[in-house]
This record gives sequence, structure tokens and C-alpha cells, in this order.
Amino acid sequence: MTTPVALVTGGAKRIGAHLVKTLHQHGWRVVIHYHQSNDAAQTLCQALNEIRPDSATIVQGDLCNLTEITHIAAKARQAFGQIDLLINNASSFYPTPLGQIDKANWDALMGSNVQGPVFLTQALCDVLKQQSGTVINMIDMHIDRPLPQHTVYCAAKSALASVTRSLAGELAPSVRVNGIAPGAILWPERDLSEEEKQALLASIPLKTLGSPSVIAHAMLYLIDATYVTGQILYVDGGRSIASNASA
Repeated sequence: MTTPVALVTGGAKRIGAHLVKTLHQHGWRVVIHYHQSNDAAQTLCQALNEIRPDSATIVQGDLCNLTEITHIAAKARQAFGQIDLLINNASSFYPTPLGQIDKANWDALMGSNVQGPVFLTQALCDVLKQQSGTVINMIDMHIDRPLPQHTVYCAAKSALASVTRSLAGELAPSVRVNGIAPGAILWPERDLSEEEKQALLASIPLKTLGSPSVIAHAMLYLIDATYVTGQILYVDGGRSIASNASA
């Protein structure tokens, strides 16, 4: 029995890096995709290979560029000869207030959040079918509670949710496709005031921020849940269903 192989986009930092480490701890070989985080990707890959030689590699590419998506897919499948799991985690996230939306930020947000997952899944479809593989798309609880001034981002994630369900039907029974919709897992990279943090926590029924480990647990569940496809698992502390939840 061969060691399973996962490709994680945006796998060098934050939640993506935690998913990579979790998979590696569970015996997987990992292909770590990154766009601009070269140092972080190199450091993570080296650390994993020190733990278990020839168990990790990296691939660079821009998910907004279809030619580069083809390169990512080719290099990923060549790395270990197979792909058993694709995690479409990479995501651009920033506000686009009405009146300031332009083609550049439309392309960037749509590219990373929906174009990349669609075309990468397409490029890896045959190898995923050979392995009876799994696709997990990282979505967002804001598909149900749109975030003000983030119209393009919310539109992209809503499209990815639809793609998840559509591809689940199209690729069954060979490949399962599911999504994870995180809530507040890590504080944004931009600084929030203490007042903003408290307001956010108050909108979460479980009254606490999540952590990358809860997303990793959801990932492991969906990998093992062989009778689940076309589903979006909300991991948001109940925020998506709370009547008092701010967007």
C-alpha cells in the first residue's frame, strides 16, 4: 500500500500550514503550494523532510494564471507519482467597497477563490479518479452572512460552494468533493482594536475564536467520511446560525 499524497494550496502559512503539518503527522506525503511565501514554504518543507525524508516538496504558482495552474498540477503529480487529496485552501481576502471595485481586484479574488480550485481540480481529475481521491474546498461562513464591503470575496466563495456541490455530482463515484466553511479561526493579519475583537466574539454562540486545529479535525473527518460528498461543513462556533451575529 503506497503512502497517500496531498496537494495543499496556500500551504505555507496560517491555516494551510497547519493542515499540511496535520496530514504529515498522519503519515501523508505533502505537496506544499505557495504563491509569494517562498521563505515560509521552504522552511516548512525542510522541517517536514527532517522528520521524515522525502515526504514533502513545494510548488510555486499563481492561481490567477491558467498557465501556472497547469504547471502546478504537473509538478504536483510528478513529485510523488500520485495525488490522493486536493485541498483548495489558497485565498485572497480584502475589502472591495462598492465604487472601488475594479477588474484587477475582481480577477485576484475570483482567481484565487474559485478559478484556481476549478481549473486545478480539472487538471488533476484523472489522477484523483485513479486514486479514488478526495477534494476539499475551503469556503467561508460568509456565504450565508455576506460581509459588508467584501462583495467580490463573498461572491467568489459563494461560487466555490456551488462548484463544490456541482463537482461532487459530476465526479461521483470516483472522487468525493466537500467543503469546509470556517468562521473566525485566526485574527486577521490587519490589527483589530480590542473593541472590534470583543464585538466579534460576542457574535459567536460559543463565545470564542476557533483555531487551526478545529479546521484540521474537520479535514480529517472529511477524508475518512467515505459516504459523504457534496457537503459543506460549517466550523464557525455557530456564528452562521446566530440571530445576533454581525456579518
